Amino acid sequence: MSKKILIIDDEASVVELIKIILEEENYHIITAFDGDEGLAKIESERPDLIILDIVMPRVDGYSVLIAMKEFMKIKDRFPSMIPVIVLTACVDSKVEKLIRNEGIAGYLEKPVKIEELLNSIRVALKET
Repeated sequence: MSKKILIIDDEASVVELIKIILEEENYHIITAFDGDEGLAKIESERPDLIILDIVMPRVDGYSVLIAMKEFMKIKDRFPSMIPVIVLTACVDSKVEKLIRNEGIAGYLEKPVKIEELLNSIRVALKET
């Protein structure tokens, strides 16, 4: 059974490109285009991994990380925290440090090299 990856990003072209690449690697891809939709799909789809943008309208990626932590504490149906790879154009050492303090599995900057993304996914899913 292929691993399920949720991509949460407001840029449709980025989502579609990553989706195509990851489907070629035999991952099952789910998409969300804002933080609200992403949080709903985390609960309904129970992905194995999340690729998360930070700068999004309405609910940003950092807020998604905080909400996920609280959600996982409340919902005993989830055995553990879902690994998250942050993929963002927001390049700021303070932001990166803040996000890393949330226990993310990886932090990548856009535009990302495909091999770098795939390696981060394999490490986060413990496929290496």
